[in-house]
Amino acid sequence: MELNIVNIAGEDTGKKVTLNDSIFKIEPNDHAIYLDVKQYLANKRQGTHKAKERSEIAGSTKKIKRQKGTGTARAGSIKSPLFKGGGRVFGPRPRNYSFKLNKKVKQLARKSALTYKAINSNIRVLEGFNFEAPKTKEFVSLRNNLNVADKKLLLVLSEQNKNIYLSSRNLQDVKVVTVSDLATYDILNASIVLFVENSIDSLHKMFGI
Repeated sequence: MELNIVNIAGEDTGKKVTLNDSIFKIEPNDHAIYLDVKQYLANKRQGTHKAKERSEIAGSTKKIKRQKGTGTARAGSIKSPLFKGGGRVFGPRPRNYSFKLNKKVKQLARKSALTYKAINSNIRVLEGFNFEAPKTKEFVSLRNNLNVADKKLLLVLSEQNKNIYLSSRNLQDVKVVTVSDLATYDILNASIVLFVENSIDSLHKMFGI
């Protein structure tokens, strides 16, 4: 699969890049995508939710009434979940939501997500560029030139670039990642996946191609 390379002005450079079919043209595996996205979202959960049970409630331990002769059920503590202000029954406890997922499953998920983007022509390749200083205005101009100002954009770099990252940080619908940090969730969440030219080679190396 070949794509034209454009520059930051949105003009065709006349160069082309070949996308490897073993990454961008496989039989998508929806279950692998589901598992990878599930793990990604689970790992982002803090798991710090906590409710007090009856043993953790501050209050008197004195019986609130005599055991017999009242005509109602026995009540041994004001901390009982049956009373207002009492402890909670089986409330949430701090826990870790993360789980293990095999490396090959994660690779299959990313390839499947990239294949879906390629099928829908939502992958573009941009000529290598850099900003002299962090300027959000320049990144906005870049989006306008590429006609993606109204779409969620995922920009994939081969390595970290502080100026490009800081220029895009204030834009709500833009995310900048390196190839090594590329996640299935980010690919699916973006309307357009924009690869910088040299990041394609890094992507091929990451998948051992």
